[in-house]
Amino acid sequence: MRLALEAARRAAQQGEVPVGAVLVRANQGADAGAGGELLACSHNQPIGLHDPTAHAEMLALREAAGKLGNYRLEDCELYVTLEPCAMCAQAMLHARLKRVVYGAREPKTGAAGSVLDLFGYRELNHQTEVLGGLLAEECGALLQDFFARRRQQARQAARPLREDALRTPERRFAPAWQAWPQLQPAASYEQGLPELQGLRLHALDLGPRQTERPWLALHGPDAWWPQLASWVQSRAQAGQRVLLPDLIGFGQSDKPKKPAWHQLGQHLAWLQAWLDSRGVTSFNIAYAPGQQRLARALLEAAPQRVGQLLAIENADLDGWTPELAQAPFPDAGHQAGPRAWRAMGWDAGLPRPPDSNQRQKQAGQARPRRQPSDQPSQGTGQRR
Repeated sequence: MRLALEAARRAAQQGEVPVGAVLVRANQGADAGAGGELLACSHNQPIGLHDPTAHAEMLALREAAGKLGNYRLEDCELYVTLEPCAMCAQAMLHARLKRVVYGAREPKTGAAGSVLDLFGYRELNHQTEVLGGLLAEECGALLQDFFARRRQQARQAARPLREDALRTPERRFAPAWQAWPQLQPAASYEQGLPELQGLRLHALDLGPRQTERPWLALHGPDAWWPQLASWVQSRAQAGQRVLLPDLIGFGQSDKPKKPAWHQLGQHLAWLQAWLDSRGVTSFNIAYAPGQQRLARALLEAAPQRVGQLLAIENADLDGWTPELAQAPFPDAGHQAGPRAWRAMGWDAGLPRPPDSNQRQKQAGQARPRRQPSDQPSQGTGQRR
């Protein structure tokens, strides 16, 4: 069951309901009773696999049957952190499992005694032994924590929008979460800080909280969190804490309609207040290409708080695509933030799009001059 719990935690990290399952084959002969052979270890993946049947138990049954070359698993036992549903219970009976051991009860869909007891029908042609309650508190706590965080995220997402701001529809962010589902549990919204002026801030907070000096990662002036997703994930996997906000006006954060909202001092104020709210007193700064102006301004505003200043190279932006870059900005009204950055010259180092006069001049330079032979023929009444 400990292995199943580890698998359940991996599910939670990927944004799946945290249920894990382990399937073992009992030892035979002289080794009977001395543990068993591990055949499968799985966790819930309906979201990641786009499969409504991809419960932890179903995936474990499939993996074990594939290894043994037989769908009948008569000498096998399955350990799962949550009481099986009707689908999984029937599959276990069909597989002729010897025993099923589960952790927490499922009062809404449990099919091993909580809502119904499929294993208790004596009319069926196979009987599977069932044992419930193993490490029940630990299994249940994992689920309760997961759903508590989900409810908190839902409450945060429902906060009102200022009349002079825009909020990109959530559906436009789906490709980013599909690419990095393991980051979704680290996401949250913040709107209560006075420095945010009623605007909703979206951010990721990854890695151990006890990190002495975490990283503040700043995405580029035409980007949002997926630009740095691979970089922050690698840092978190190395045991470092990384905080990655979508700057106000960008990504999943609210977007003031007027570029005039974007003053450097305003961004510095909410950034520092947000870090304070996270218990961060000192930090390092890592910034994406083109964001050095904001990074250096933050260093100048709080030199006693900032340690390292690191420029992230383009080579470290794995997975960043033009399609993802455009996702938060469905129309010109949502683009006040990037426009303000360009107008202020804060996007130093990035290619600047030519203005309309430059485009007309370039078009004129590109148009070939007429040669005498290009003139229409005279007296023929036809065009060449």
